[in-house]
Amino acid sequence: MTLTDSPTSSARTTYGAVLGSPYVARLLGGTLVGRLPNGMAPVAIVLLVTTDGGTLAFGGLLSALYGLASALSQPVKGRLMDRHGQTRVSGPAAILNSAALLALPATGTTGSPAVAIVIVVLGGLAAPPLEAGLRALWPSVLPDPVRRHTALALDTGTQGLLYITGPLLVAVLTAAHSPALALAVTAVLGLAGTALVLTAPPSRAWQPTATRVGGAPGRLFNSGLLMLFVALVGVGVAIGGMNVWAVAMAERHDTDLLAGVLPAAFSTGSFLGGLLYGHRTWPGTPTRQLLTGTVGFALGWLPLLTLPTPAPATAAAFVPGAFLTLIVARAFTITDTLAPPARTTEAYAWLILSIGVGQAAGAALAGRLADHPHALAALPAGGAALALAVLLLARPGRSPARPGRHRRWGG
Repeated sequence: MTLTDSPTSSARTTYGAVLGSPYVARLLGGTLVGRLPNGMAPVAIVLLVTTDGGTLAFGGLLSALYGLASALSQPVKGRLMDRHGQTRVSGPAAILNSAALLALPATGTTGSPAVAIVIVVLGGLAAPPLEAGLRALWPSVLPDPVRRHTALALDTGTQGLLYITGPLLVAVLTAAHSPALALAVTAVLGLAGTALVLTAPPSRAWQPTATRVGGAPGRLFNSGLLMLFVALVGVGVAIGGMNVWAVAMAERHDTDLLAGVLPAAFSTGSFLGGLLYGHRTWPGTPTRQLLTGTVGFALGWLPLLTLPTPAPATAAAFVPGAFLTLIVARAFTITDTLAPPARTTEAYAWLILSIGVGQAAGAALAGRLADHPHALAALPAGGAALALAVLLLARPGRSPARPGRHRRWGG
């Protein structure tokens, strides 16, 4: 795929102006709260299994199945949202997801592993598609493209809060009481956040894309989107591997809080990097920015290969996180450029699926590598290297992507 988009401008806006726009703070805050299960449930599931006497490998498997089920169901829910609106999709999904999270500790994980697997898969399948829904709302909430750019960067960057607050909250609740309490809190927060978004006027008034544009929805996939999504699988592998690596570090050093601190350090980097990135629009094409972010992301994982002690490991995890927001924000920009207008929510969902599949694969593989510290520490770097290799292969000289309603992904 050749990349031919134009360089972005250097126009500026302020976070205050964006957050002061009608409904922005409510939609962003509600989406973050409603998506806290994404940051809490995988860690809580692993801790629940190990507390019940199960193995880290089985905990990693359940965590991977939750993430995989959530990711695989995203495009279906995105397409349903494009056809039927947000309330009729995200509302029932949030209720079912919370019910599954409450049922898992009640039934146990080691006494009947098959039941635990079924519950985890159902919970993941029912995860509400709040992220794709929010991205679909931004054009109507913020018509100004400069403010919309800042909102997208803020939206993407603050996702790091999910993986700062989420794992730390799970670790604190587990240390103070039990993983079962952590899962119960996760379920309540998911319901509350989803309700806050769905009761907001922009979400209630949003019409399915097919209603707005009419006509045939158009073909979704083209070579550009496929290469982008494959690259994002590699990004997900790095993140999923890191989550299990953090639990292994906690066990190796007999410090339970490390299971939350290490992912939180990574997400702190993502949050601060997102604030810097969203402060202005940067020169260069979106594709060049994506490649730059992926190079930094890959290099940032290399210090883990030295098997650092907890303090250096925490500092090292911060670095790749600082590049994550740039990668994800530009991936959404490119996806919006290539997707047909009647299927944007579904396209966003496929993007989320790609990262989620990678996270699930990374978590599962990391669980298998738990007894091999060097291989486990190398897994995040391997996932990032995969992402970079795919993006480099997609550079000029390859077949051009089929254009969507904007220009082709190019540079």
